[in-house]
Amino acid sequence: MSRPLVILRPEPGLSETVAAARALGLQPVPVPLFDIASVPWAVAHPDRYDGLLVGSGNTFRHGGPGLAALKQLPTLCVGERTAMAAMDHGFAVEMTGNGVLQGVLDALVPPRRLLRIGGEERVPVTAPSGIGIDDCIVYRAVPRPLSPEGAAALTAGGLALLHSAAAARHFAAECTRLGIVRANVEIAALGPRIADAAGRGWRAAHTADVVADAALLAIAEQLCH
Repeated sequence: MSRPLVILRPEPGLSETVAAARALGLQPVPVPLFDIASVPWAVAHPDRYDGLLVGSGNTFRHGGPGLAALKQLPTLCVGERTAMAAMDHGFAVEMTGNGVLQGVLDALVPPRRLLRIGGEERVPVTAPSGIGIDDCIVYRAVPRPLSPEGAAALTAGGLALLHSAAAARHFAAECTRLGIVRANVEIAALGPRIADAAGRGWRAAHTADVVADAALLAIAEQLCH
């Protein structure tokens, strides 16, 4: 019997990761730490931009009717899943990265003026010379408490999957609030930046080699069986 796999990401990614984990014979425990909520937003002069920079499909799922004014802009997407969400909502994809937004920027030929549209929590990037970036927030992650089911699974030796830095920080805070001892908890993160956001003191902290859910689940498959 495998260890419980505590999956903390919000929908729609939660259901997808749960299904993929079950296909690997794992025992997923879905305990989302966030709900995704739209926020009011507007772009005064969309014609000043020659592209959209997007790091999550949630931009299109939660951006609302205001997105219609931006559909004429070519879209630069962090990865394939975001690109699929963009196309599903009628946006033309100019470039699809390999899961790292900085890599998308570094591949551009200047000059470009981009509108980075997405969530309140942002992966830090550095604009190359000749590339201008303005930010627009269209959604935010609303924290939820760690459920009793999640706490019980961790206490029983479960492995926690961390898909974002925000989730890592909130998870660490919830463990402190609930008196869950870090030295008894093992985590697996979708990259070193996310593992760092969780802080220190865990029994073990593992990181995926590439920014892909499949890579994170490969770690879980090794550790849980």
